[in-house]
Order: sequence, then C-alpha cells, then structure tokens
Amino acid sequence: MTQVLGDRRTILLLLAPALTIYTLVILVPVLWSFGYTLFEGNTITGFEYVGLQNFQHLFSDADTREALSFTVRFAVVLTIVQVALGYALALLYVFVLKRASNLVRTLAFFPVVLPTVAVSLLFQQLFESAPRTGPVNSLLNLFGIQSVDWFGSSTTAFWVLILMESWRSMGFYAVLLYAGLIDIPEEMLEAARLDGATGFRLVRSVVIPLCLPVLLSSVIFSINGTLKIFDSVLALTNGGPGSSTTPLTLYMFQTSFAYGKYGYGSSIAVLLTALCLVVTLFIFRSARRDLTRG
Repeated sequence: MTQVLGDRRTILLLLAPALTIYTLVILVPVLWSFGYTLFEGNTITGFEYVGLQNFQHLFSDADTREALSFTVRFAVVLTIVQVALGYALALLYVFVLKRASNLVRTLAFFPVVLPTVAVSLLFQQLFESAPRTGPVNSLLNLFGIQSVDWFGSSTTAFWVLILMESWRSMGFYAVLLYAGLIDIPEEMLEAARLDGATGFRLVRSVVIPLCLPVLLSSVIFSINGTLKIFDSVLALTNGGPGSSTTPLTLYMFQTSFAYGKYGYGSSIAVLLTALCLVVTLFIFRSARRDLTRG
C-alpha cells in the first residue's frame, strides 16, 4: 500500500476521475461566468462586448446595494441564531440528556431533511393573515391582539425568514457541534469541576476553547450558506414585499433569466463570490489571532 500511494502516477490516476468531474462541473462554469461579465446580452439576442461596464453599473445600482444590504444582514443574524441554538442543543445533549438524547436529536434533525418548498408552505400557512387567519394570528387574536400581515412588511417578513431557517437548520448544527463536544476528554471536565468550574463558567472557560475548531467550522459553513440563500426566500416571500427581502442570489437569478442580462447577472455572482471569500478570510484571521493571544 505504501508503494502504491508513493507512486505519483498511481495517485494521479486515482484522482483523475474526480478532478475531471470537478473541473467540468465547477471550474469550467465558474470561468465561463467570469467571461460573461465582459459581455451584455443573452443567447437569444446575442452578446456584445462591453468590457468593465457591468462592474461600473454594479457599484451604482441601487437594487444591488439593497440586495447586498439584505444579504449581509440576513447572513449575520441567521448565523448567530442558528449556531447559538445548535450549540445550546448540543450542550443539552451532552450535559443534560446524555444517553437519553437520541430521540431529541432525531426530532431536532428532522426539519433538515424536509423539502424547502414544504417548509415554506408550512410557514406561509402558520403566518397567514388573509384570506384565512393562520394559527399565529389566531393565537394573537385570542389574547386580544390584532392580526399582523407578516409578509406585508419588510421587517416582519425578515424575521419570519429568520425563524423558518433557524428551525430548519439548528438540528444540523446541533449534530455538528455535538460531534465536537463528545471529543472532549471526560477527565478534563472532571478536573475543571474539581477546581470549581461549573455551569456557565465550565462552558465558557473549558468547553468552548476545546471545541473551538468545530465551532469555527460551523460559523464558516453557516455564513457561507446564508450568504447564498436562495430557495427559501424564493418559496416563502419571492423577495417581497417589493424587493425588501431579495438577496443577491435571487437578484442575480432575476437579472439573468427574467431580464436576459447574462453579463450583469454574472457580475452579481462575482460580487457574491468575493463577499464569501472576504468573510471566510476575515473569520480565519480573527480566529487565528485569538488562538495566538490565547
């Protein structure tokens, strides 16, 4: 086995199928998309070379700024909420439920495997205000509170989206962080308890530092996923009311396929790619500084 894995030709032969598929499915479309940024038009009307005009328009477009603002706000808030809820559930599994956590873990993870459209339809029914009153508004009416048009305001629509995505994803992050928590040696926890570290102090001073790599991975995974949110928004609000809940991904889709502006849509995709890269590098550098100081 050592001789086989030490042969470069054998390694290249084993990796060739995966590299070929990756190149055709990922790298070629990415480079193709970069090429589109220099042109204007589509496959029906034809393409016209415009140079960097799409990028100039990108930085002066009010709709792009609005979509970018929503995308960043949504990503930051949702990342904090879903990772925090996932971590709280993971702590519950390890320190409270322990071996009896299997059923709770299964129930918490169940929304992850549900289709996005089904979850969106569920939340539309829950927060419906017209023509029928949904369960949430019915509960408000029971306490004498007037019904709320949850999808008629940008603020309420934003928080319904946050609630839906948090419910869908917290089970996934709970399992991910649970895997990091169970790797902590029990001897270290017992030693910390003997030194007087219990409850929140134990979590803050011992548990979090020891599972920081998994926590960091969860944050990076979450922020990149939420920056590229698309299907949930499309199914629940379709970017409304107006365009107040339109992320960059949906605006890119509308620009490219509804308006036939492939070049400008590709420019939005480049902006989104750069945003994901910058955020990931920022998190990595911040974490590295904290580890160095520690």
